[in-house]
Amino acid sequence: MVEAEVSAMVKAQSLALQNMRVVMRAAQRHSAQIEKQCGVSGAQLWVMQELLEHPGLRMGELAATMSIHQTTASNLVDALVKKNYVRKARDQPDQRVVTLTLTAQGQAVIAGAPQPARGLLPSALGQLDADSLAQLNRGLSALLAVVAPDDRKAGLQPFPFTM
Repeated sequence: MVEAEVSAMVKAQSLALQNMRVVMRAAQRHSAQIEKQCGVSGAQLWVMQELLEHPGLRMGELAATMSIHQTTASNLVDALVKKNYVRKARDQPDQRVVTLTLTAQGQAVIAGAPQPARGLLPSALGQLDADSLAQLNRGLSALLAVVAPDDRKAGLQPFPFTM
């Protein structure tokens, strides 16, 4: 590579690193604001938002909606049940089926919560067009191939700062 190409590459790497830091710090700040204001984690607030919009969800449906493992969803829900923000109920015809709903206390918490309740990153991704998402996924896939080629399961866990 010639010197100009090396310089351009170094600048591009620096900009990418700075941009990732900005995104992660913004998400961390949003999550900290949720925790401080609501007393629940960012991931727990996202659960509550889903149940507000879709009362009666099943655990598997909730996990799929949030792109997380079912065990992780169950742990988030159990913490909210202990706070009396979510209620689990057995479906009458099939007692194996558990449905989830927000309690009145849960509804009050989410009513005063910072927005977006689903979290900054899921909300931002929802605002991107298809081409931008495809470009982002290509770039992230290339980065993952170098950083964590064998750790795709990590994608089914919320960020630690949202837990």
